[in-house]
Amino acid sequence: MSEASHATVRTGPAGWSYHDWKGIVYPPDMPRSLHPLTFLSALFDTVEVNATFYRPPNPRHCAAWVGKVAENPRFSFSVKLWERFTHQREAWPGANDIRTFCDGIAPLADAGKLSVLLVQFPWSFKRSPKNRQWLARVTDAFAAYPLALELRHASWDCPELYGGLADRNIACCNIDQPLFKDSIVPADRITAPLAYVRFHGRNRADWFRSGAARNDRYNYLYSEQELEPWIEKIKGMKQRVNDLFIITNNHYRGQAVVNALEIQAALGYAKYTIPQPLVDAYPRLKRLLHGEASS
Repeated sequence: MSEASHATVRTGPAGWSYHDWKGIVYPPDMPRSLHPLTFLSALFDTVEVNATFYRPPNPRHCAAWVGKVAENPRFSFSVKLWERFTHQREAWPGANDIRTFCDGIAPLADAGKLSVLLVQFPWSFKRSPKNRQWLARVTDAFAAYPLALELRHASWDCPELYGGLADRNIACCNIDQPLFKDSIVPADRITAPLAYVRFHGRNRADWFRSGAARNDRYNYLYSEQELEPWIEKIKGMKQRVNDLFIITNNHYRGQAVVNALEIQAALGYAKYTIPQPLVDAYPRLKRLLHGEASS
């Protein structure tokens, strides 16, 4: 694996299409001709594509996304696998669904802009013989891509899993999530030349609350003190891998963008072109404008 100086570190938010980002992340008068991806690619070197979780992408859309980020040659996408393979497990999707998804993301892969496919299972996906078989089938189906696997339930936290991931060169997605009795705790596990860290926020009160909406669950802003232990973990991780993805999923009101900028700055990869509306909404970002974040 590469030395730390050669490790490629990419930080960015999960998704870009949020109505509540208007006037906070995106200027209220942002022209329609400026795509959100183009805007974000001036700040970050990656974005995790959420839309592909809900439906297979249209190849034309993926081809267009490549063009939207062309001004940042370092930019590369993380793409989330369609939920048909991770959350809707009544019956195996089949060859046609696999082909449809792969055809959809082909323009990203062909352009060299697809760095990792995130396979995210829900907390309810617990370790059992049946689920182990399903997991193996999914990872085999998409073995042509660099994979990162996100598991949330503590039943998977065992040497057998991590050994199996290492044997298959599948990255373990290290997550920061609200902690309950059977939650996987934050870690810095390396099982492949690519590493992945994902921040969900710590809104424990709303995470499993009946009736809680998406914005309720992901309404969380990490403090500098909460990020500090992760910064140290990440600095160690980047010495052991070739590529490292750091994704912030606490998206409500642009909080993912705030924390991604802060993490980036703490790692010494800051780009001080922070949108003024974001600074107005989160004055703590002013210190980044003056280069006060430690690297």
